[in-house]
Amino acid sequence: MALPRRLERYALFGALAGRVGATLLARRGVDSGKDDPAARARALDMARTLGRMRGAAMKLGQSIAVAADHFDLAPEVRMALASLHAEGEPVPFASIRRVVEEGLGSPLAELFAGFEEAPLGTASLAQAHAARLYDGRQVVVKVLHEGVEEAVASDLSMMEMVPFLARAFGRPAEELRPLVEELRARLAEELDYAHEAANIDAFVALYGSDPRLRVPRVVRALSSARVLTMDRLPGRPVDLFMAVASREARSRAARTLAEVFFEQTFQHRMLHADPHPGNYLFDVDGRVGLLDYGCVKRFSAASIGGYARIIRGALAGDREEALAGARAFGAWQGVEGAAADAVWEFCESAVAPWKDGEYEVSESTPSMVSRLRAPAEAMSRYREVVAPPDVLMLHRAVAGVYALGRRLGATAAWRGIAERHLDTAIAAALAA
Repeated sequence: MALPRRLERYALFGALAGRVGATLLARRGVDSGKDDPAARARALDMARTLGRMRGAAMKLGQSIAVAADHFDLAPEVRMALASLHAEGEPVPFASIRRVVEEGLGSPLAELFAGFEEAPLGTASLAQAHAARLYDGRQVVVKVLHEGVEEAVASDLSMMEMVPFLARAFGRPAEELRPLVEELRARLAEELDYAHEAANIDAFVALYGSDPRLRVPRVVRALSSARVLTMDRLPGRPVDLFMAVASREARSRAARTLAEVFFEQTFQHRMLHADPHPGNYLFDVDGRVGLLDYGCVKRFSAASIGGYARIIRGALAGDREEALAGARAFGAWQGVEGAAADAVWEFCESAVAPWKDGEYEVSESTPSMVSRLRAPAEAMSRYREVVAPPDVLMLHRAVAGVYALGRRLGATAAWRGIAERHLDTAIAAALAA
């Protein structure tokens, strides 16, 4: 007899936790350069399980994959999690047809002049198909997985109940609970296609005529609560772009990613927070197409103003300013002492390469993550240092943009790019 869906997911989640633990334990005391077939097999099985579960479980795996270097994960675990961005297990086309026809109220052939049965991609919450309108317009149709809302709710409730999450990060459960609530809020938005359509409209208003970016426009007549139709953007995935683009085009794309990140965060306080490589397309000249607007994080002026003060203080060598920013951002709740020393050491290490002149960001230069691992571990020992909810999506975006920028490669005066926007955010916080 098959388990009820909720109990089946609980069983899968529990088994997954066991495999994660076994893999991490197996790596202790082992040379990370050595191959471990058993650990590799567990990691691949873990990725397959997450891919099959979809929902919040697969989304969590994708989020960890984006910031894999921030965690002390074995290479086989990183590779397995990265595979979640390649493709999930496709949903049968009969299910897609049913959702589209029910959502839009007409047979598929009346709605679209053409609709490709093979998906463009299958993600944790939805599947995307290429289609053509009767006026010749090429579009992409995103279709929510059937039952995904129930799966997400189930996964999030299990994340709250499973105690290994707190133990794995070495943090008290009361600190992790707001982060789970932040993940819950963002996932609820990703399941709301009216909200995503509004996000796209907001980005069109900001960047619709920007020569650096391509942003799709929504076809509202062919969208519903579970179906979202939008322009199909031209461009190549990053691997194909890297194979044909000039060094100048790659550098232009990397600079655009950085510039737009700072603009979104500090000027608009509205951040595209799903930065895995599959959500970008690239023109040969380096213009960037931005996909998937379900996860867009909005910040208060006070919060992002505090974060801007951290960066401004660190760049200027101003310890007092950086610590005041950390307190305003909600990341530090102590007084001067060892914890403050650890926070300042982390801030100094984070900005060290960016302070003076131009700096090359590429896979041939040292990773920021490896440089920050020791100060981050030192900082995390203090209970006065906490992870405010805003940091979840903010640092997810930082990690994704930085990782993609390293692949593309670029040399720039990054400090100048950042400082153009920091004062704007700080002034907005003071005025709030």
